[in-house]
Amino acid sequence: MASFIRKVPTASGAQAVQIVHKNGRQIVDIDHIGSAHNDAELAALMEIAHQRLHPGQLALDLDVGPPPAAEPEPAPHTGSGSGSGPRAVGTRSELLWDTLADAYTRLGFDAVRDATFAKLVLARIVEPTSKADTLRVLGELGVPAPSLRTVFRCLSRCQEHDYRQRITDACPAHARSTTGLALIMYDCTTLYFEAEKEDGLRKVGMSKERRVDPQILVGLLVDATGFPLAVHCFEGNKAETKTLLPVVTDLIQGLPEAEDVVVVADAGMLSAANLNALEKAGGRFIVGSRITKARYDLAEHFQARGTYFEDGQILESERVMGTGRNARTRRVVYQYLFERHQRDQRAINAQITRAEKVADGTRPVKKDRFVRLDGADKGVDWDLVQRARDLAGLKGYVTSIDPEVMGGQAVIDAYHDLYQVERSFRMAKSDLAARPVFHHVRESVEAHLTIVFTALAVSRHLQTTSGVSIRKIVQTLRPLRSAIIEISGHRLTAAPDIPESAREILDRLKGSG
Repeated sequence: MASFIRKVPTASGAQAVQIVHKNGRQIVDIDHIGSAHNDAELAALMEIAHQRLHPGQLALDLDVGPPPAAEPEPAPHTGSGSGSGPRAVGTRSELLWDTLADAYTRLGFDAVRDATFAKLVLARIVEPTSKADTLRVLGELGVPAPSLRTVFRCLSRCQEHDYRQRITDACPAHARSTTGLALIMYDCTTLYFEAEKEDGLRKVGMSKERRVDPQILVGLLVDATGFPLAVHCFEGNKAETKTLLPVVTDLIQGLPEAEDVVVVADAGMLSAANLNALEKAGGRFIVGSRITKARYDLAEHFQARGTYFEDGQILESERVMGTGRNARTRRVVYQYLFERHQRDQRAINAQITRAEKVADGTRPVKKDRFVRLDGADKGVDWDLVQRARDLAGLKGYVTSIDPEVMGGQAVIDAYHDLYQVERSFRMAKSDLAARPVFHHVRESVEAHLTIVFTALAVSRHLQTTSGVSIRKIVQTLRPLRSAIIEISGHRLTAAPDIPESAREILDRLKGSG
């Protein structure tokens, strides 16, 4: 049986659009789409008819010329239709939403099988706000929004069914297929709460921003491109060095390539117990070294050449870390850079200025460097200043990797990729507004963190594949709204005109898929 579209003139002078089904030369059925009274109506009805015959075509061009002449052969007429003209019954940011949803699916996050969770994640990328206000964001995007009660039930399901573990299971698989898992980087940050009282999770602790609000610690593990692999939540007063092992060992113990993984972390994670535990779990490491140890590690150099170093010079040493049976001899790599030397000296000068103000009483006593307190007397510790100046320009790295496997420069280069964790944290805190956190129940806090973590993964994936920031992607695609047209009781979607800037982004994302 064959089917085709035809236009038939009606007695009123309109154009009836029909789909005719024929078996050989015999007409067996006719679907009447509607009657058009002008060019726009005709174009809309023809598009509806084409969609009926060829599902999936969503483009509509309303800029039409004169309608084609009616076919000379008369045809049965099954109705005149409503006669109402086309009208726009809604719009939606279909291009943006489909782009985000496609990335969510491509990463394997649809394994969660929760449409409300997916909407909360993707809406957060578009406009981070409270869970209640997310319903407004979805409405503005033209996406059916769940009820607020459904959102709260979703937060409960997120914890009951451990959505984060499903997301975490999918992330390494994606990283393995792209950049690989040779390097994974860890760092820790704080998220504060708009709350006055502490509880079992939200505690006042050490804050780099010197805040006194209750907070939690968040440990984030990413690959070499900054794509997140795992996230964990800890009490706000927990020591940062205690957060490394639960996150890293939980991930690498489930990886078949665990012995080839190199964990990179900053000096805040440096402890003999951490390094021994990483080795026991099967991983290797590169960790920042506290620069105060350099005078002992490089004693021979200081004795022979004093504080003279060549720009870019790399020196290696060994250091015993741990005590008793836990003692291990560790390889330490140092590098001197003149540019870093100048930066360190400027920082030292600024710290001396603050210490002098403490000494003369014009600045209150804080945890300022180089301040010497002797009872009620305050002054500048010039011996400490000199030791700091002697080490200016040096940076150290402790590693378990043999020099034959990874040279000194390669160790340094790998450590410098640690900035990718900082970029991911900045994105989570700014673009995704992970803080402040307004939830007060631990389960809701954990669910919020899971949503932010998932949104971060989608955002980093889109940025890496498009070469454009997630903010630019949203700003470019969000205004391109598809129109929902209704005519004669039928609905179709009219695609927006796509400018070149948006076309480039979409082409890159399509090419990466």
